[in-house]
Amino acid sequence: MGSRTFRIGGELDVRRLGFGAMQLPTEPGPARAASIAVARRAVELGVTLIDTAHMYGWGANEELLAEALYPYPDDLLIATKVGVAPPDPPRKVVVNGRPQFLRRQVEEGLRRLRVERLDLLQLHRVDPEVPLADQLGALRDLQHQGKIGHIGLSEVTAAQLAEARRIIDVASVQNRYNLLDREHEAVLDACDAAGIAFLPWRPVHPAVAEAGEIAAVAAELGATAAQVALAWLLDRSPVVLPIPGTSRIGHLEENVAAADLRLSDDQRRRLDVLSGPSGG
Repeated sequence: MGSRTFRIGGELDVRRLGFGAMQLPTEPGPARAASIAVARRAVELGVTLIDTAHMYGWGANEELLAEALYPYPDDLLIATKVGVAPPDPPRKVVVNGRPQFLRRQVEEGLRRLRVERLDLLQLHRVDPEVPLADQLGALRDLQHQGKIGHIGLSEVTAAQLAEARRIIDVASVQNRYNLLDREHEAVLDACDAAGIAFLPWRPVHPAVAEAGEIAAVAAELGATAAQVALAWLLDRSPVVLPIPGTSRIGHLEENVAAADLRLSDDQRRRLDVLSGPSGG
């Protein structure tokens, strides 16, 4: 499995198994209190990478994390994302990569997270209507101003990643990827070759518990199918930083414990050949 830590952008040291905050309820009341408890428990368990986005509650998720964790521990990295506009009926949610819009969302993220610099800021989606150089150029300008530390991308192709690397230093890529869904294998391979952090979102496929071979490996290890799926990701490449999310402390503790699983060579080979929700 290699190292349990990774240095994003050659500077930000994090434990490789992180936490995705998207599923945390933000409405006032008991649900919000429970969300705050989950975020705090993640840090207690040693999680040092938490993923959020402007799109998650249109800033409410960022505000929740600030309420739960500010002032932040020195070793905690909260990564956020910009580039998606909220619905404005009859318009639905849309990708928006216009420089002025990105700059505004970055300023809002700084305010909501109560920081002077976003250490890792990712472009949530590439806007096909705006030249990539303009989108990344706006973020690069903010980086030069000290408002962004490192810049990453989300949901990009290998070609888009290559283009982006000609414009900026790409610190991370956040694409959908898991044991049963490897559509972005080429992107992961490119990140692996370049030493770019790869943050798979939806790191546990919804059908993972139905896959017979995964269940067999889980039984051998005395683990759950979800834990096996996370262990496989950690074993896949040293640049992979899974960010499983949950709104329950018990589930969070189960996810974090997956970092201690060790797959044998035989188990890894049996998992490597799986593909699709049927699990082979």
